[in-house]
Amino acid sequence: MANGRQGGPRCIALVGPFASGKTSLLEAILARTGAITRQGRVTDGNTVGDSSAEARAHAMSVEANIAEVAFMDDRYTFIDCPGSIEFQHQSGPVLAGCDLAIVVAEADEKKIPALQVILRDLEARDVPRMLFINKLDKVDGSVRDLLELLQPASSVPLVLRQIPLRKGGVVTGVIDLAQERAHIYREGQDSEIVAIPDGEMDREHEARFAMLEKLADFDDTLMEQLLEDIEPEKSLVFADLVREMRDGLICPVFIGAAEHGNGVLRLLKAIRHEAPSIVETNRRLGLTQGAPFAVQVMRTVHTSHGGKLSIARVLAGEVKDGMSLVGPAGESKVSGLSRIVGGDVQKRDAAGAGETVALGKLDLAATGDTLYPPGQSGEQLAPLPLLQPVMAFAIEPRERKDDVRMSSALAKILEEDPSLRLTQVQETGETVLEGNGEMHLRVTLERLTGKYGVAVTSTTPRVAYRETIRKSVTKRGRHKKQSGGHGQFGDVVLQIEPRPRGTGIAFNETITGGVVPRQYFSSVESGVREYLESGGPLGFPVVDVAVTLTDGSYHTVDSSDMAFKQAARLGMVEGMAEASPILLEPVMDVTVYCPTEANAKINAILSARRGQIVGSDTREGWPGWDEVRAQIPASAMQDLIIELRSATAGVGSFVQRFDHFAELGGRLADDVTRQFGRHQAAA
Repeated sequence: MANGRQGGPRCIALVGPFASGKTSLLEAILARTGAITRQGRVTDGNTVGDSSAEARAHAMSVEANIAEVAFMDDRYTFIDCPGSIEFQHQSGPVLAGCDLAIVVAEADEKKIPALQVILRDLEARDVPRMLFINKLDKVDGSVRDLLELLQPASSVPLVLRQIPLRKGGVVTGVIDLAQERAHIYREGQDSEIVAIPDGEMDREHEARFAMLEKLADFDDTLMEQLLEDIEPEKSLVFADLVREMRDGLICPVFIGAAEHGNGVLRLLKAIRHEAPSIVETNRRLGLTQGAPFAVQVMRTVHTSHGGKLSIARVLAGEVKDGMSLVGPAGESKVSGLSRIVGGDVQKRDAAGAGETVALGKLDLAATGDTLYPPGQSGEQLAPLPLLQPVMAFAIEPRERKDDVRMSSALAKILEEDPSLRLTQVQETGETVLEGNGEMHLRVTLERLTGKYGVAVTSTTPRVAYRETIRKSVTKRGRHKKQSGGHGQFGDVVLQIEPRPRGTGIAFNETITGGVVPRQYFSSVESGVREYLESGGPLGFPVVDVAVTLTDGSYHTVDSSDMAFKQAARLGMVEGMAEASPILLEPVMDVTVYCPTEANAKINAILSARRGQIVGSDTREGWPGWDEVRAQIPASAMQDLIIELRSATAGVGSFVQRFDHFAELGGRLADDVTRQFGRHQAAA
């Protein structure tokens, strides 16, 4: 091991804000390593990554793209993760199994909050990281000024490793501050290594000293050398760069322009020498030292010809075709192994520790699972967190005959994307698909149609309105029917009263003298509850009502359970209509997370949606961010995320929970009952 370099296959995640150039960087890496003969361009739609129809249509990454390459006799798997916040959930299982993350950023102040979201996630996971400032050819100002602009996004120091060389305002190369030599870019070729130009020496010394000062904060020996004006050995500098990056103390910063292939070779060499090994990744994940075997599933893909593929990192041992693997859902058998370069899948026989492969037809394996062989116990190292959706569509197939096909296709899509949630709402009869935003749901529906051939329609899901009453009434319900033989007779007197909000339904009886035999009490209660659940006078399920059976009569021959149940229902129908029914709407307790500068906009958005602002405070552990709490009617929540993200450069988010039901009156209540209420059901 020289300068900290460790052998073995590596897995590197490419992450960063939307449109920062991750896919271009992957393409440049593939070209530089010889995996492809010509570097494609995102604008031309000919890159290895983003090859799906949905990614091409929207000119954005909508899923993680995987490519295995060889570089200087080592093998690397690069995984390009989506940058849009609506698809960033796909990064989680990838980051769990990778050795290093390359964070791709650019000189755009508006994207700093998005960069902060990504860096905070990496910090929380303890994933070692490097920052690659892309599109350097479009940066006019000082890189050091740019670094100061980006520093608030990171909790650890950003340590500049390179400074640009310019000629006539054009970036022609870089000076490597650790190696103390210059690299002149050559289009499509390796850069030319030259001595640092005389006119750049002062700038290089200043930038190098700034780098060493940051390293010395975590190395007393280096600090002493700097204080005594002793030039540190390069071996010490490299050792500090490697150790402090792997320990998450610093984030080294490289520069380049991926679309032109500039800076890519230096980045690859830094990865080769400085990326942690699978041993360190296992330690970070908490895999028991010396564990004979473990596989971590990073992504699930359903292909049209090969069936289900589980993209997995081999953490320990060797996985072979035909072997059985056990996860939380049970045991499956591997049916084929493959290496992946974009959409190209190449068969192989086995894969050892550190390698990332596609495992065929592991029916019971899911994204995020840690798999072990039968008989070997082990923990789930990186279970997926339960994400809370922020938007929903009610969907149905355009043709009823596609019901089964839609269900089958959705099952596969949800397996590929565990952040989606599918719910069958019995109250409304709707199939509700929930996700991380409008684009997330739109892409899912496009995939349903394009990949699985199921055309669907989508609408706004119905809100779970309720109704209750304002006043008490007493009503008799009598059911009498004679049709030869035994008749039907049930007679009840019901007292119907409002209860405090949130206390639910209560049924009691105060019968004296046996006017209604005890054996029929349960039938009366059943009739009452069935009516309340099916909807009151306004057409919605009833809440917070007390019903008491106070009197009645019976017939020794004609009375029955069914007769008393029907009598109770008749009494409820007439009594509830006279009890001043009112409409209730669900109100959600919402916490919005946003950059501080967007706070005023967020308050205005929430207020415009009939939201009541409860409080606002700084977001703990997030400099420059706020959290705003409000109570908002559920009917105003459907497209809230669109406005929030528009007001926050795409990074706003929220969590919500049901809080209470509140009375809805006036024109809004009339509109709801007209559209969804009793007369609508009758129609």
